[in-house]
Amino acid sequence: MTIEQLLAAEIYGYSFANYDDHLGIGNIRYEKLMPEAAKTLERAAKEGWPTSRIAEVLKVDIDEAQELSAALDRARQVVDAENPAEMFRNAVRFSIQDAVREGLQDAESIEALVTQICYRAADLAYVLHMRSETLSRYSRHLRKEAGVEYHEGYFDEPEEAD
Repeated sequence: MTIEQLLAAEIYGYSFANYDDHLGIGNIRYEKLMPEAAKTLERAAKEGWPTSRIAEVLKVDIDEAQELSAALDRARQVVDAENPAEMFRNAVRFSIQDAVREGLQDAESIEALVTQICYRAADLAYVLHMRSETLSRYSRHLRKEAGVEYHEGYFDEPEEAD
């Protein structure tokens, strides 16, 4: 998938694998419209467009234009993460923040969050497959704890075995 397609998947709430399943079969929404919207949102962010212009260009209402702009910011934090582990951590963080904001208070809402985290794990698997990498390569990144100081080089990626 291209960077625009990865951004589009994040912006519109599709898992990477699901988005990829819609490519190459003539689905104009996935192959053209959503990636072009992602490009437009990026241009708007870089050029500081007002929300009204974003809404006009994307042919959506003001509220949706605001939501899409916010979604681009979050998508960038996921797609542009320094490595797949940080991508996963950012994505899970957003899922948890959304769940808390929506009211994480009963078995149903907890199960919905578990499902979202599983989708994020699937996205991690997709990216690792794209990069021909293993999860174990990022073990230290995944175990990183807030407030803990790590020695220099701790997160250096180990050299691949021959």
